[in-house]
Amino acid sequence: MKKILVTGANSYVGTSFIKWLSQYPEKYSIDTISLRDESWKQRSFKGYDVVLHTVGIAHVDSSPDPKMEQEYYRVNRDLTIETAEKAKNEGVKQFIFLSSIIVYGDSSYINKPRVIDEKTVPKPANFYGNSKLQAENGIKLLENESFKVAIIRPPMIYGKGSKGNYPKLAQAAQILPIFPNIENQRSMLHIDNLSEFLRLLIANKDSGIFFPQNAEYVKTSDMVKLISEARGKKIRLIKLFNPLLGILGRKVGIINKMFGSLIYEQSLSDYKKNYIVRNFKESIFETEK
Repeated sequence: MKKILVTGANSYVGTSFIKWLSQYPEKYSIDTISLRDESWKQRSFKGYDVVLHTVGIAHVDSSPDPKMEQEYYRVNRDLTIETAEKAKNEGVKQFIFLSSIIVYGDSSYINKPRVIDEKTVPKPANFYGNSKLQAENGIKLLENESFKVAIIRPPMIYGKGSKGNYPKLAQAAQILPIFPNIENQRSMLHIDNLSEFLRLLIANKDSGIFFPQNAEYVKTSDMVKLISEARGKKIRLIKLFNPLLGILGRKVGIINKMFGSLIYEQSLSDYKKNYIVRNFKESIFETEK
C-alpha cells in the first residue's frame, strides 16, 4: 500500500485527489497536513512514500498584487523547497510539486496563436510565475536516486468546486444572452484527468517535468456555450464586438486571459499510460450536474 501525504489540507487539487483515490482503498493510504503555521515542522514525514505538494498562492487577475510579492516568494518558492528538504531528509521517495503553465508567461493577444513545445524556454511575466519557476529550480537540486522529484505544469484546472476563471465563465453562461465568438485555443485540464495522471505518476514512481492536459483544445466561446447547454439555457455567440475586444486586449490583460491563446503542443502531454478519463463535453456536464 502506498502512503501519501498531501500538503494543503483544504486545497482543491488535494481534496479532489483524495476523493479520486477513494476508489482504491486497498492500494492507497492518504493523510493531509496544513502548512499555514509552523507546527507542520514538528510532524514526521517518515513512513510516507510520496508527498504531493499543492500549497501555493495563485492569482486570477492578469497581474498579481505588487504588495503580495514577498508573500508569493515565501509560500510558492521558500515553503516548497523547505517541504521538499524535509521530505528528502525523512526518507520520502517521491516529491510531486504542482507548478503551473504560468512559468511560460501570459496568454497571447487575441487572434495571435501561442504554442508551447519542448523547445520553449520558461519566461515568467510576473513574480507569480517566477516564484513557481524558482521553486522548481530549487527542488530539482534535491533529486537523487532515492528521492524522485516530479514537477507538474498544468494549464487551467477546472471541475466542480474549482476557483479561478471557470466560475466566472459559468456565471457569464448563466446570465448573458450573447457572448463573443472569438477564435482562440486553450489547453485545459479537468480535475479528474489530473487526479488520474497523479495516480499513474505515483504508481510508476516517475520523476521529471510533466504537462498533462485534456485531449482537446478549448475555444472559450464554445466552452461558455456548452456550460449554458448543461444548465438548460441558450446563449448566442456573436462576432460583433471582436474588433473592440482585439483593441482592448492590448491594454487590458484580463481580456487576453479569457480570449487569448495558450496551448501545449499535444505530444508534450503524452504519457506512457492513458490518463484521460473524461473528454471535454463529459467534463463540462460532470462539472455542472
